[in-house]
Amino acid sequence: MEKAELLAQVKTDNIRFVSFQFVDVNGVVKSVDMPVDRLEQALDNGIWFDGSSVEGFVRIQESDMHLRIDPDTYAVLPWTPVDLRRARFFCDIYDPDGNPFPGDPRGLLKRALQKIKDERGWIFNVGAEPEFFLFKRNGSNSIHPVPHDVGGYFDFSPDDEAVVVRSILMEGLKSMGLEVEVGHHEVALGQHEIDFRFSDALKAADNVLTLKYTIKAIAAQHGLTASFMPKPIFGINGSGMHCHQSLSSVSGDNLFYDAVDELHLSKLAYGFIAGQLEHAASMSAVLAPSVNSYKRLVPGYEAPVYIGWAQINRSALVRIPRYTPGQNKAVRAELRCPDPSANPYLAFTAMLAAAVDGIDRGLSCPAPLNNINVYHMTPEERKNMGVDSLPGSLADAMVELDKDTVIKAALGESIYDAFCRARWSEWDEYRIHVSDWEVERYLELV
Repeated sequence: MEKAELLAQVKTDNIRFVSFQFVDVNGVVKSVDMPVDRLEQALDNGIWFDGSSVEGFVRIQESDMHLRIDPDTYAVLPWTPVDLRRARFFCDIYDPDGNPFPGDPRGLLKRALQKIKDERGWIFNVGAEPEFFLFKRNGSNSIHPVPHDVGGYFDFSPDDEAVVVRSILMEGLKSMGLEVEVGHHEVALGQHEIDFRFSDALKAADNVLTLKYTIKAIAAQHGLTASFMPKPIFGINGSGMHCHQSLSSVSGDNLFYDAVDELHLSKLAYGFIAGQLEHAASMSAVLAPSVNSYKRLVPGYEAPVYIGWAQINRSALVRIPRYTPGQNKAVRAELRCPDPSANPYLAFTAMLAAAVDGIDRGLSCPAPLNNINVYHMTPEERKNMGVDSLPGSLADAMVELDKDTVIKAALGESIYDAFCRARWSEWDEYRIHVSDWEVERYLELV
């Protein structure tokens, strides 16, 4: 929208306050808020803020940072009171000298997408599927996981409170501009998924953040806690963020489609997949960036553990959804290892860099894992087939990332350094923490 049209819409929506949002290296949403009567000035001149206290930003002697508003990201926050109605914009971050700030995760993805568009005429499309749990509280101070319902995968009950809440969540997301395609119960008790239409990767990353904080806010209004923690409960499925991906031309043609290939995949698509398999171990640090992520990435709970691809094997790291005749634009590759704790801007940047490396180097895909239960194979059998494993912990993943020049270069020195500091700090804290499990197991035993 033009500025005059945008300001008119803001007035029509009876907006009283505006949140200017950005994310730190961990993907945590930060906000600078102001009364709506200062919006026009902010649209013209941006907003200055102190970046020295934001994870992964700058030192205190370099603290001045400049937010520039992306007017296309205007949305009304549907859970805010009518008399204090609030809207949000996503922002890009700039240095005081007017250059894009290299530590801005959103700006990093934006520049990567612009580069492949300018140099190759490609658009990177992503359809992300973040799963989440709805929990009841155990008293006023505890959120010990108590599933909100007793449903299972795709279960339906017209009187189920979870269905009502999920419907309200979908309506809220639609009001914020997300094209919601489907919402359903997932496998575990209290687990849900709301899918929205694929888009270019920048909008998809914006949508992931919007979905997460919208679901949390609306769930809280219903006395529930929404959690995107990868593995909140022992012994049941965790939450992933499967990402459906494709490359299209600027004219809208799906560059993954090939009419004569058995799987209707082009040579470019095979290179794309091969690149992501090649870099899967190191990408894991970015796509599954928490200590808890590796409690999900274990055999037996539908999460991918072994590095391979297939059409019909949902345990594969990359899955190719079955082709429907006439739906050429739907040909895509589904990457199944990301989880909702990932910073979507960094995750999509890493995924793109790995894919482009595979295309540029002409990498070939290994044999697909169709009709093979990799979990039932011995280590020797997997070795003979060339099937490697994802890292078993955040520390292992960080070691792999440090060896990967492609992913490190894609993140850039500023973000890579900040990301490493945050991840190793988390690992060290986890490493020395004494858990309830340890106390129960060893306190009286040894």
